[in-house]
Amino acid sequence: MKFHALIRCSLALLLLACGHAAAAEICDLPPRYGLSAAAMSIVRTACNEHRAWNQPFIDTQGRVASLSLTEAERGELSYGGMSAWMRVASYWRDSGLLQSVADRPGARSCMAPDGSRWSEVDCRAFLIDTPWSAAFVSWVMARAGVAGFHASARHLDYIRAAYRAQDGDAYTFTDPENSKPEPGDLLCLLRGRDDVVGFAGLSAALSRTGAVGWPSHCDIVIAANVGGDRTLYLIGGNVFNTVMMRKLPLDRTGRLVLPKPLATGDGSEDGVGVALDCSPARESQCDLNRRDWAALLKLRPTARLIAPPPQALPTVTPTTPTQTPMPPGFPRVVPPRPVQQPVPATPVEPDKPIKPL
Repeated sequence: MKFHALIRCSLALLLLACGHAAAAEICDLPPRYGLSAAAMSIVRTACNEHRAWNQPFIDTQGRVASLSLTEAERGELSYGGMSAWMRVASYWRDSGLLQSVADRPGARSCMAPDGSRWSEVDCRAFLIDTPWSAAFVSWVMARAGVAGFHASARHLDYIRAAYRAQDGDAYTFTDPENSKPEPGDLLCLLRGRDDVVGFAGLSAALSRTGAVGWPSHCDIVIAANVGGDRTLYLIGGNVFNTVMMRKLPLDRTGRLVLPKPLATGDGSEDGVGVALDCSPARESQCDLNRRDWAALLKLRPTARLIAPPPQALPTVTPTTPTQTPMPPGFPRVVPPRPVQQPVPATPVEPDKPIKPL
């Protein structure tokens, strides 16, 4: 085992050292030695989705370096012959969360699209108006088969669950400034506020009884400090209306270098961290990584995968598009795995962003 681990590490270092022209994609590197089965499954699932959306990313300077398909487009993803809007609808359906927002206009048209023009337009309107970042995280956990994850259309629900973690829960609540992020973890920010709350403020709020309805967002940690590059790689959904990778700096100990966030009062998932006076003349105020990163949800070493896997059932897709085979290495589109939390009895209002112009 040690020999194989050495080979994997050597391969990763070699690929990173081969220069810019031959640089390897982080998602294409072999998994780090010692990762749990749950962590590897989460990373593989999130990476496959990022590839499907043509690998858009925000660089370490907080700038959008690449952007391709977005949520409501008819353009097909890079595998499976599925359009972008159909894929986002599947995040809602296959995470088990679509029923929780069934009262929102257009949601019911996404439950069983019949291929008609009317149902397509109605469903796509729902996808544009309803933030799906938490549904994406919940879909990844369900697709990866992670037991003990509290799926929700609101990030704060599973942040709170990690804060109150009990035996069998997949995540625990930690301070992002004092904990080292690792693959499978969730890095979470608060948004839509004029003040910076941070870990201490969020902890204090969660310790009190009563509902905390703060808008929030979480990304999935994919890799950290690969080959000593002092970079954290994350993937999140509904970031600029796509499945986006984000790169954040680490110090030499592997901890996050968190620049002071810029309070904005902007409620959008994309705009948080960008000062109100961001402009072409004030580029320093436009860093998309300067956010109120308030929690690191650590994947427990004991987190397990659901076994045996569920039986494959037919998925609901429109009748008009022609499905094309996926290349080797990509998963089939399969129905949801069991969701750990029951569907709420009352409708859930997801964190609602203000879409950028």
